[in-house]
Amino acid sequence: MGALALEIQADLHHEEMISFLSSDERYWLKNDKWSADSDEYKSLNLGLLRDGRHLIADFSDYKNEAVKIEVKYAILLMMKEKTISAYDLNNIYSTAVKLLGNTVGSDFSICTLAFENAEDTAELDTIIPIIKPLLKDKYAYIKRSIIRIITELYDEREEIEKDVWYARNIPGIKQSATAKRNKTRLSFEEIPEYYREGVKRYFKRLIYKRSWSFCHEMLIYIRAYYRAFYDHGYTDGFQENMTRKDVEEYISWIADEHADDNATYRSKAVSFIRNWIEFIQLAEYPQAPVKDVTRLIFDDDIPKRERPADTYEKIKYIPEPVRNAIDAAIDDIEPAEMKPVYVLLRETGWRGTDILNLRYDNCLDYVWNSKEEIYVPYLYGEITKTGIPILKIPVREEVASLLKTLIEEAKGKSTDENNPDKYLFNTYEGKNKGLPYSKPAFTSAVQELINRKNILDGNGEVYHFRAHSLRHTRAMEYTEQGMPIGIIQQILGHCSLQMTLHYSKISEDMLYKKWHETEKLNLFKPDIAPPDPNYQKTEDIHFERIRKNLDAVRVPFGICFKPSKIACKQQMNMCIECPSFCTTKNDLPEYEAEIKRVKEQIRIGESCGRQNWIDKNTDYLLRLEKMKERILSEGTIHKNGRLREE
Repeated sequence: MGALALEIQADLHHEEMISFLSSDERYWLKNDKWSADSDEYKSLNLGLLRDGRHLIADFSDYKNEAVKIEVKYAILLMMKEKTISAYDLNNIYSTAVKLLGNTVGSDFSICTLAFENAEDTAELDTIIPIIKPLLKDKYAYIKRSIIRIITELYDEREEIEKDVWYARNIPGIKQSATAKRNKTRLSFEEIPEYYREGVKRYFKRLIYKRSWSFCHEMLIYIRAYYRAFYDHGYTDGFQENMTRKDVEEYISWIADEHADDNATYRSKAVSFIRNWIEFIQLAEYPQAPVKDVTRLIFDDDIPKRERPADTYEKIKYIPEPVRNAIDAAIDDIEPAEMKPVYVLLRETGWRGTDILNLRYDNCLDYVWNSKEEIYVPYLYGEITKTGIPILKIPVREEVASLLKTLIEEAKGKSTDENNPDKYLFNTYEGKNKGLPYSKPAFTSAVQELINRKNILDGNGEVYHFRAHSLRHTRAMEYTEQGMPIGIIQQILGHCSLQMTLHYSKISEDMLYKKWHETEKLNLFKPDIAPPDPNYQKTEDIHFERIRKNLDAVRVPFGICFKPSKIACKQQMNMCIECPSFCTTKNDLPEYEAEIKRVKEQIRIGESCGRQNWIDKNTDYLLRLEKMKERILSEGTIHKNGRLREE
């Protein structure tokens, strides 16, 4: 790039930085000493400094105005994105920040230096006077961070071509409000250069299929995987020639180095890497292992995810007395804005982030019910975790009235500046302006209510509330009301029946009730009636077998004969291809309803521009229609044929 073009670009980005610093009534731009006592700092919620400390950063000695703007911009961005704490900035890096600009001449710019040669910033070090040995590491960290930020500002490449991806620069990704707060970027800088492009290629696909939070977590484990091998003496090319022995070494390292960590980490460190290797082999990446993943990583290699007794072994749903007490006291919750969040979570069983991500412009609609000849209110929302662009479920009229009130309030308060994404539960001012309420804030509000009302658990202790327990509770209520498992799956937005079964438990009260009812039955009465000689096998033999087969379970579109001791490895829409699956003409209405629903999802995907979603549902639709045609011609479809009946 020529000198003139670079100068013009520098001017444009300089104005962009000034605009960024002009927020909060130009506090960050006008003041060279940023104080922890200011309202502007307090709005960032970055915590307190050490006692007696008030100064966050001091730019008063900077002689070069351009450098001052650049460093201010980078520091403020790091604070807002929480990649550096105010405490560290004040107590650890304050001197290093001052060194970056207090001796720099007027003809120097970090922007220009970073853009011209981001890899070689030694020139900056020559300008700085002799650095004390104790300051070298701190100075180097601040320098790298600032240059990376400035370089990112200048870099005109597509975001997914860079080594650091910022979520704000990638349209169309599935990002929850929580991720917007805490998981703002994906950094591939720690991936060895030899494998980096392959990893980025994988994530170019993944970010549009899975949530941003999942991608953030997946990258953590992939970075740790490569770091483990390189730290133990492996070099470029090890992955292609990976053996079973290498995998065993890796598992041993994980077990030793993370012995004190939660077992979930050790489990994911193996399972996530298996998924990664499996994908690059299927996609035929040139750097994929030659040996098949099934011969490298076995099922038994994945450590079991040990959960604490109070979160797994004990019931996850809220006990009825506690639930009733919270329901009765919810009017007194503080702040009052958290009450409708609780109501919607109790009503739907959705995840907390899914409720908090509701948009006021499209979360409620009325759908005509031809059977009852009335319009029924439906709640609409995006389920980011499982990639459902729009999930709609019916709600009671009382809940719909609450939603109408919330929608009108949000419309009245919202502008393009304070609520650009049209969140129903929006924060209108402060550091989180333009973001919905946080899930931790909701949990804290409910817990404070429980503490204040002295709501106790079965052990006589104050109940410990977790927002996700509301999801388990609603799933239990659906189950005890006799709702089919497939319907529960759709309402909760699960991608697999196995997950729904995990949630769809019943309470001890209901368990005892059903058990007690068996006392009225003669369960062991022998069948002394002679067999009917005229009895003929019919298509309904399957359901007669089901009546006597405790392993048989009703699933969408038919019956599953999978033995209960065998784990289900099928997704919801893959049951129809499972050897344990049986379906008949009696299931045709369910096929027709699902085909109609999938066609609607394809239409929605087309309107939202979600090509991956369109492709996935189109494939699913073809399989449904194919199975429907087979049923119409063959009657009963069962992959094991008569063997299962016999």
